[in-house]
Amino acid sequence: MKNKRARTSVDKAVVDVWQREVGELSTRNFAHRLAASEDLVLRLEIYKKLEKHRGCVNTVSFNADGNILVSGSDDKRVILWDWETGNAKLAFQSGHVNNVFQAKIMPYSDDRSLVTCAADGQVRHAQILERGAETKLLAKHQGRAHKLAIEPGSPYIFYTCGEDGLVQHIDLRTAASTELFTCCPIDDSRAYMPFIHLNAITIDPRNPNLFAVAGSDEYTRLYDIRKYKWDGSTDFGQPTDYFCPAHLIGDDQVGITGLAFSDQSELLVSYNDEFIYLFTRDMGLGPNPIPSSPLSACNKASDIGLDHSATDANEKAIPQVYKGHRNCETVKGVNFFGPKADYVVSGSDCGRIFIWKKKGGELIRVMEADKDVVNCIESHPHTTVLASSGIESDIKIWTPKAIDKPTLPANVEQQYPFKRSMTSKGADLSAITMSMQMALKHALFSFLVCCCIQQSSNRNLGAGCTD
Repeated sequence: MKNKRARTSVDKAVVDVWQREVGELSTRNFAHRLAASEDLVLRLEIYKKLEKHRGCVNTVSFNADGNILVSGSDDKRVILWDWETGNAKLAFQSGHVNNVFQAKIMPYSDDRSLVTCAADGQVRHAQILERGAETKLLAKHQGRAHKLAIEPGSPYIFYTCGEDGLVQHIDLRTAASTELFTCCPIDDSRAYMPFIHLNAITIDPRNPNLFAVAGSDEYTRLYDIRKYKWDGSTDFGQPTDYFCPAHLIGDDQVGITGLAFSDQSELLVSYNDEFIYLFTRDMGLGPNPIPSSPLSACNKASDIGLDHSATDANEKAIPQVYKGHRNCETVKGVNFFGPKADYVVSGSDCGRIFIWKKKGGELIRVMEADKDVVNCIESHPHTTVLASSGIESDIKIWTPKAIDKPTLPANVEQQYPFKRSMTSKGADLSAITMSMQMALKHALFSFLVCCCIQQSSNRNLGAGCTD
């Protein structure tokens, strides 16, 4: 297999160069093919380590040009890096009072406008000035705010989600936040969970009207912002579509930690204690899916096969699955890699980075990254470069500079059996454990209030769950 892979890669590269030289392949297409070359992916190794944070690095993100990397950390600082030289261009206090979970540069802002969210539930805006950075509070969640999503091409509009189940729309032109809806369970079978504790949000770059959210249950929910009435006259809480592998419907032991859209509107979903799945638009369950028990769902899954590989047009479409990593201890992201989203990348509890071919789900690369958990993998917008971070305090930049191509560890897809107990050292960051803790506190408080003062309370207790 190794010889076949190398021969194919070299032969194709030679043909591509020849086609470019004789004018049969445009410079742009040549660059795209080169960036997606499996040979380059197999030669990725650490180029630089960016070391300035003093805590876990929870977020890394490139600007639109790809020359600046922004990071946020448990040290509550945000740092802008010249990743090629390894120098920090600017470091500033985010204004948050707890761990920074996400930091992104707004497009078309001359890299001077950033938005952040954090474990304190705050959503903040930072403006880069000549004398440094100024930050201000934009919105607040009752509980931790893990992720935000910027509307593609907009220097002003973005969305946030939090463990309080709330999704907010924010416009920097007015500094106003609009509470769109609180995400609720699909039915009343899980009374312990009054709302879905959201871990992830992403916008479809092909149709920015569509965005997806996911968290402490098995479903990814797709919404259309065009259905929202800005005068508040309608209930916007009903998704336009749901996504979930058949065998996980009704499984109350799983949750979702990461989401990503490709330029082809494909949706990546990373489950804790499970695998990563790739959905296309025709795989949705519709706006009103029928919940089923785990037993019936498992029987249904066994009927269609558990490998979830791509099927032909005559069979029911089922999501592509990506296996080998382990996602049990923390809230991990997932991402596409390559100019046309040719690969899927994820961190793992074992400290490695996993890279699969998007088509077919073949695991082609496992890279030793950290001694502890890897949470974040960010793809460069234009070239074959990755940035990774996790429990360690540094950021690693990966470029294709290795002379020799490594081999995969033996039986890597069977090395990390999943544990549904959720009792690991990182359980405080687990979406499911957090959901149970928050829900139990909510129920206990409501019971005590009813007994003692006979008065109902609508207070959202998401903030009562601390790290």
